[in-house]
Amino acid sequence: MEHVTIADIANFDEKEVELRGWLYNRRSSGKLHFLQLRDGTGVIQCVAFKGDLTEDVFRLCGELTQESAFTVRGTVRRDERSSLGYEIGVRAIDAVSAAQEYPISPKEHGVAFLMEHRHLWLRSSRTHAILRVRGQVLEACRAFMSEGGFTLIDAPILTPAACEGTTTLFETDYFGHTAYLSQSGQLYMEAAAMAFGKAYCLGPTFRAEKSKTRRHLSEFWMMEPEMAYCDLDGDMDLAEDLIMYVVARVLDRCEAELQLLERDPGPLRKIAKPFPRITYTEAVERLVGQGVDFQWGQDLGGEDETTLADCFETPVLVHRYPAAIKAFYMKRDPTDARLALCVDMLAPEGYGEIIGGGQREDDLQTLESKLDEHKLPRQAFEWYLDLRRYGSVPHAGFGMGIERVVSWLCGVNHLRETIPFPRTLQRIYP
Repeated sequence: MEHVTIADIANFDEKEVELRGWLYNRRSSGKLHFLQLRDGTGVIQCVAFKGDLTEDVFRLCGELTQESAFTVRGTVRRDERSSLGYEIGVRAIDAVSAAQEYPISPKEHGVAFLMEHRHLWLRSSRTHAILRVRGQVLEACRAFMSEGGFTLIDAPILTPAACEGTTTLFETDYFGHTAYLSQSGQLYMEAAAMAFGKAYCLGPTFRAEKSKTRRHLSEFWMMEPEMAYCDLDGDMDLAEDLIMYVVARVLDRCEAELQLLERDPGPLRKIAKPFPRITYTEAVERLVGQGVDFQWGQDLGGEDETTLADCFETPVLVHRYPAAIKAFYMKRDPTDARLALCVDMLAPEGYGEIIGGGQREDDLQTLESKLDEHKLPRQAFEWYLDLRRYGSVPHAGFGMGIERVVSWLCGVNHLRETIPFPRTLQRIYP
């Protein structure tokens, strides 16, 4: 008898199959047991009729506890009431292991309790759906980059210096020297771009921000492309194309997951190029015009981003922020030295920034002076300065926060639901 997965069950109509998985739920009615089997690819109902089974097997069906592991053999048959369109007529069952009383029951549980049991909460249908969408977002990123001629280059996790400011660094001892968990792979991707033309990294990054907001995690994943011979306009073009590609893939491959999450796909289907592009100064004017108490020179907060994004049905690109509030590596606007050639992409529906990037400073002397201004250790950045000493060219790139994109696409309120094991100010377990 062939072992199959629930995802492929439609290919085995009226055939005898074997499924392997865990008991998601069970209800009984006299001579019938209805066993909800999950196998990681889906959930299907297995109908055990007393008249078709031995007494021992039928009793076993009634004794299975939630999350007990078992295998079932039976006939695939159509069932229009099922979301799958099929069910299994049970012929035999073998218990693999009996689960103890499962701590996550159908009743309501608090967030703290669920996070404490995150290793088990992964099995729930909601979490399962979110992480499947996340998987498709990651696959879409890799596919888009590969099709665009980018080379995947892995950036180090341990670094000798800050990339995004010294106040959010996780510090560790490195054989008697101080090292930090990476805030971004960007600086290393600049080196890769000078070697490969177009490169990207995709992996975890770390920020020791003492923030309890729904938009922040201490450990999160970023996809960071970097391109030689590229300016701010080219950078924005790439960011726009990437988001279009990711959204299209999720709509195409995650219809069932979005439906389970009760995520209305309508707003996602409306997204089309070109995205609106406004300057930071225009953004300030919009905010002030809507009664927001905002001064030119401030950075946009979460509520400010939401107010701006609510003006558009698609993501909006806000570019040319004040240089004073941006990182040392951002190139100044040659037409206005107050501004940096940078951009943030804000997602609609209140989800805020999902991409941040810009054109990098390519002049050696200017970069040296910026390191001094930001009081950054010169020795730790000598390798970075080498990129300007040996064949410097205009280049640009950005970072896309995977969890923020998944949160937006799934309609999820908090980033902690969009990563398998969230790390926050108050949580490092499990």
